[in-house]
Amino acid sequence: MLYLLYQVLSLFSGNTDAASPVIAGVLTIAITLILAMLVLLFFHMPDFEPHDTEVPAIFKITTILHGTNFDSSMVVKNTGSIGYQNQNLYAKTYKNGLPLDCIIPTMNGHDFISSHHFGIQYIAGMTKQTWNVDQSIRIDYKDRTFHPGDKITFEVYDSTTEQILSRHTYCA
Repeated sequence: MLYLLYQVLSLFSGNTDAASPVIAGVLTIAITLILAMLVLLFFHMPDFEPHDTEVPAIFKITTILHGTNFDSSMVVKNTGSIGYQNQNLYAKTYKNGLPLDCIIPTMNGHDFISSHHFGIQYIAGMTKQTWNVDQSIRIDYKDRTFHPGDKITFEVYDSTTEQILSRHTYCA
């Protein structure tokens, strides 16, 4: 590469004795770094499309029930404008920003198998196929999951599209 640069420089000057290999080396390194940065920018172009980062709160936590021994039940209400097929919904729960070790693969109380629960004992109030507007459900988490002052976030996803439908945060 240096030889090629030397040959190019020799075309423009009649006296090749004044050519410096140090300058050629510096120019070669500078050109290489500039080309490398251009290649990186080409493969890591920023996405200029606007993204909707605002997730609506369709399914809102209305109450966290603690009980005398911290029973940890959550009441969630569909405050949206349409009903949703509850068999196509699944949920994730976060406490103080950390995901809970629980699985809610469906929002249908009949489809939810409580004998194989992980962090959830049962889902009550959802017996039909559609979670209608203004209808509430109660999710009974294992005891001592929630304590007063915990920040609880409940996210609901559509299992057919894997898109988030709702996110709501509530202070217990």
